[in-house]
Amino acid sequence: MLTIGFVLVPDYSLMSLAAAVEPLRAANFLAGRVLYRMVFLTPDGGFAASTSGGGFDSQPLSQAGPLDLALVVAGGNPLQYHDAGLARGLRRLAARRVALGGISGGAAILARLGLMVGRRFTLHWAHIEALAELMPDLLIERALYVIDRDRQSCAGGIAALDMMCAIIARDHGAAFARQVADWFIHTRPRLADEPQLMPVAERLDLHDPRLSRAVDLMFSHLAQPLSPGQIATQVGCSTRQLQRLFRAELGRTLSDHYREMRLVRADALVTQTGLSMLEIAQVTGFAGAAHFSRLYAARFGLPPARRRHALRAGSAGGRAGR
Repeated sequence: MLTIGFVLVPDYSLMSLAAAVEPLRAANFLAGRVLYRMVFLTPDGGFAASTSGGGFDSQPLSQAGPLDLALVVAGGNPLQYHDAGLARGLRRLAARRVALGGISGGAAILARLGLMVGRRFTLHWAHIEALAELMPDLLIERALYVIDRDRQSCAGGIAALDMMCAIIARDHGAAFARQVADWFIHTRPRLADEPQLMPVAERLDLHDPRLSRAVDLMFSHLAQPLSPGQIATQVGCSTRQLQRLFRAELGRTLSDHYREMRLVRADALVTQTGLSMLEIAQVTGFAGAAHFSRLYAARFGLPPARRRHALRAGSAGGRAGR
C-alpha cells in the first residue's frame, strides 16, 4: 500500500483534485483491497475549501505521518502564494526523501522553494511563461504530465487523471490501469508529452495553413517581433495576401493580432510575477515602459502597475482554480 498526501493550497480546483483522487479510489475498489491510502494536508489543518466551495477535512502538514508521495494541489496564482508553514512542511518532506509533485500550479510552489532543481516538470499552461521568466534555469516542459524520478507533476484538470493512470500502470501494470481508465469512460489515457492546448488552427478556427503557421511564428517571437514581411516570407505568401487572410479569418490586421498576443503575455507577467514594468516590456517586445503602459491601459482598463496592485489587494477574494 502506498500513502499519497494531497497538500491543498487556497484556490485549488476541486476538479483537479478529484481527477487525481478518484482513480486511486477506483483502483482500490477494482483490486478488492487498499492499494493507495489518501490523506489531505494543509499547513494548519481543518476544512480546506476549493474554489467551488466543496472540499476536504485536512490534517496539519506538520503532523503528516509516513508518506510515499506528496502532491501540492494549487490553482489561483501560485507564483504569488507564500506560506511559511507550507514551506517548512514541504522542505521537511524533501529532507525525509518523500517523493514530491504538483497538480496544476503546485509545481510552481515547489519550484519557488528550490525543490524542483534538476528535475523535469510541468504545470498548468497559464503559469508556464511567468515561471520561466522568473526562473529561467528550470526544466519546465509543456507536457500533460511529467514523472522524473522522485518528482511527479501534471497540468491539472483531466491531466491529473492521465498522470494517475500512468502511476497505476507503473505500480500494477498497464492492463489494470486501463480498467481504471475505463471505469471513468476515459477510453484513451493520454501520453505524457501530448500538448496541453489544442493546435492553434483548431483553437482559433483557422482554415488556411499559412495563417496557422503565421500565428505560430508570432507566438514564438514575442520578445523580438517579426515584421509582416518576414512572416509572409516564412509562410510562403506575399505581405498583402497575409494581411487579407488575417482580416478574413480573424477580423483584424496582423499588427493588431500580434499586439494582442503580446499584451496577453504581458498581462500574465504583470499579474503573476514581480518583474518590473520595464522588464515585462522588454520580454514582450514593446519599445519601452511608457509605451507599454499606454497600450496595456487601453487594453485592460488600468496601467499595469495599478492593475497588479489592485489584483493583489483583492487576492483574498475568490479566483478561478484549475
